[in-house]
Amino acid sequence: MNDFAGRDTDVVVIGAGQAGLSAAYHLRRVGLRPDVDFVVLDHAPSPGGAWQFRWPSLTYGKVHGMHALPGMELTGADDGRPSSEVIGEYFTRYEDAFGLRVHRPVHVLAVREGESGRLRVETSEGVYAARALVNATGTWDRPFWPRYPGQETFRGRQLHTAQYPGPEAFAGQRVVVVGGGASGTQHLMEIAEVAAGTTWVTRRPPVFREGPFGEVQGRAAVALVEERVRKGLPPQSVVSVTGLPMNDAIRRAREQGVLDRLPMFDRITPEGVAWDDGRTVEADVILWATGFRAAIDHLAPLRLREPGGGIAVEGTRAVRDERVHLVGYGPSASTIGANRAGRAAVNEIQRLLDRVPPAGRSDAPRPPEEPTGDLAAVPV
Repeated sequence: MNDFAGRDTDVVVIGAGQAGLSAAYHLRRVGLRPDVDFVVLDHAPSPGGAWQFRWPSLTYGKVHGMHALPGMELTGADDGRPSSEVIGEYFTRYEDAFGLRVHRPVHVLAVREGESGRLRVETSEGVYAARALVNATGTWDRPFWPRYPGQETFRGRQLHTAQYPGPEAFAGQRVVVVGGGASGTQHLMEIAEVAAGTTWVTRRPPVFREGPFGEVQGRAAVALVEERVRKGLPPQSVVSVTGLPMNDAIRRAREQGVLDRLPMFDRITPEGVAWDDGRTVEADVILWATGFRAAIDHLAPLRLREPGGGIAVEGTRAVRDERVHLVGYGPSASTIGANRAGRAAVNEIQRLLDRVPPAGRSDAPRPPEEPTGDLAAVPV
């Protein structure tokens, strides 16, 4: 053990959501051992990734597609149960089946250049010295709060999607919902059933997608997001370029006037929101369904950001450092995209590890027990 360099390992995976678990699975598939050759760190208190923090009214039946993790299908789920419970239990079974030995709760403080070509990963449980890094930290920890004049004067309550407790908390209140994404429309339709009144405002007119959305359309949408990431611009969500899928619930809400959208207000007043044309809306609550940003501040010491504000990525590899791979970032920020990104990252990392031999491991943890999952039965 070199106290300055940290505990040696080949790969550190930060995050145990869909993308992180996919990467960990594929690391096992290529022969790396959990807690010896790679370690998975997760700051959440329990398995389930960001899903464990979702509001109770987001039942599994309302989830817009949950692609199974590699090697284990999610079967028999009750559509009426909260998605946080269904997916949390599924992730727990998955971690146990494949013996992934996730360390939690562990907070990653910073990733820096270390000794002998390794990355120094500073965490709440100590320092790791890694030959490669898989960053799968997602976005849930960085809710985006826009700033508007007068925001601090509002006498009511302001909260973000990340704090959304479910519709019951808004009974009898006047609510302004800000944001034109999937979360904003879901919140709005739920709250409208119990609130005294709702107002929907968005920066751009929402786009509702009619008709089928097949593989060709999906590839085109992902390509648009991927192009931004290649240029080093902050990634946008895939939904931002696909539009919102039209369904029966949305049709009913439009017919009832719930989804009558107003343009973004110009300022916030103590009593509500106001536009420069003289229009005002009184409110008890402003709910900001304004999305999230990538949680990558811990990578700042590596200076990976481009002038455009994002990290330029080719596939999953950071252009400025081939040891760093970002999964669940930009075009892979979907459940199926995260699966594919985990596999792609491991393929590249394996080539890197084969090409650049280690400087020598000073102190490795005790080898883990054999997993119960049948890795050999699953095709790569």
